[in-house]
Amino acid sequence: MATVAIRLKRMGTKKKPHNRIVVMDRQKARDSRAIEEVGYYDASKHPPLLKMEVERIRYWISQGAAPSPTVKTLFK
Repeated sequence: MATVAIRLKRMGTKKKPHNRIVVMDRQKARDSRAIEEVGYYDASKHPPLLKMEVERIRYWISQGAAPSPTVKTLFK
């Protein structure tokens, strides 16, 4: 099992959340310090705002990082 994960980190204020797509240790808490930030996702916008550094995500996947199910869906 991979020790590094690509997942969402919740940001923003109460009732106005947005997420950053980050690479971090799988055992750390959701909002802990990340190894690297590789994107941004805001579902509250219409249409949802999504920015990803595709090359960096591919690099981390090649190094053994496992994307979360949500990030995997966004990456498609």
